[in-house]
Amino acid sequence: MLEQTRQDATSPWHKGELAMQRSVGVAERMDGPGRNFVRKAMPEQHRAFFPMLPFVVLGAVDAKGDVWATVRAERPGFMVSPEPEILDVRLPRDAADPADAGMEDGDAIGMLGIQLETRRRNRLNGVIRRTDPGAFQVHVGQSFGNCPQYIQLRSSAFVRDPDVPTAMPPLHSGQLDDRALGMIEGADTFFVASYVDRENGERQVDVSHRGGNAGFVRVGADGVLTVPDFPGNRFFNTLGNFLVNPKAGLVFIDFESGDMLQMTGKIEVLLDSPEVASFQRAERLWRFTPEEIVLRPDALPLRWSRPPGL
Repeated sequence: MLEQTRQDATSPWHKGELAMQRSVGVAERMDGPGRNFVRKAMPEQHRAFFPMLPFVVLGAVDAKGDVWATVRAERPGFMVSPEPEILDVRLPRDAADPADAGMEDGDAIGMLGIQLETRRRNRLNGVIRRTDPGAFQVHVGQSFGNCPQYIQLRSSAFVRDPDVPTAMPPLHSGQLDDRALGMIEGADTFFVASYVDRENGERQVDVSHRGGNAGFVRVGADGVLTVPDFPGNRFFNTLGNFLVNPKAGLVFIDFESGDMLQMTGKIEVLLDSPEVASFQRAERLWRFTPEEIVLRPDALPLRWSRPPGL
């Protein structure tokens, strides 16, 4: 019966995504793209893309229901798709990463493959199948590409063996310190994870890219982040999730040091606020209140550089 329901479901959009699409008058127009571009398996170009990458962005939900975003790096080839519905991922467990707690067998996961030097990105979500602490399979639920908008050009290089973890311990906090504030306020890129539990009982996790000019995220005196939502593909995966489940996980990277700042917390979506006018090109805003903060010095074995003149 469940399989028949899946066959009959012609649109992948859930009620939060549809509500966002209706709020800007595009729900009918987005029905066709939803059927055509959001697939239940990976197309050949996506299957060829993921093995090229030296890192992947992941979204996961821990046992408390908190969502975390993370970045994991390995030599290219650590992700391979033996079948269109499967992505094999070779990554060891990492107790220092708060997202790792949501990567057990049967857990839902969101994935973003992104190549900053070409501004190419592909997203998928699915369910983890794990029998090995050093690897897992993702059984694909949705797979789709994204346009290159707002991606800042960067190239990366390994500075150490990715199988050798840093010796620097993670720093846990309930509030933003000067180091964390500096990473946020100087950022032109971050990644955000969100999730919903759909009507059929399946959990759907999404992780996506956000980019803009350095300083596009503002931090108030109360430690709340205000994030502009710029014109995009009108899928509204992230904001649609927020409307149904106002939780998010954010990760900021210091591209020069490999430090990572991971946070989980609550969301407020502002569809119509006079404050929007103070953010150039923004169509709406959302606010993020951090509840748990993990700063992980030297967490990534990669370092990124900008092209000359940028």
